Amino acid sequence: MKQEQAEVIALQAITFISSEERALHGFLAQSGAGIDDLQSNLTDPAFLAGILDFLLSDESALLVFCEQAEIEPQLIVSARRALPGAENLWDG
Repeated sequence: MKQEQAEVIALQAITFISSEERALHGFLAQSGAGIDDLQSNLTDPAFLAGILDFLLSDESALLVFCEQAEIEPQLIVSARRALPGAENLWDG
C-alpha cells in the first residue's frame, strides 16, 4: 500500500473516532492529544500513524470502524505499515 492510500484510511479513521464518543475518549487518553490536535494534524503522517495505532490497540473500535468503512481489518495493518514508525512493529 502506498503512503497516500494509508493516509486516506487514517483520515477516515479520524472521522470515525471523532463521531464515536467512546473511541474519542479512548484515543485522547491513550495519545495525550487534545480535540484540537485532531484537526491541526490532519496532514502529519506520524499523527495519522498514531490514529491507526489506536485502532489496532482497540479491537472493538477497530471492528466497528471496519464495518462502517466496509474494509477488512487486515487493511488497517497494511495502512499502518505504509506510515512512519512501522519498521519494527510487525514482521514481513
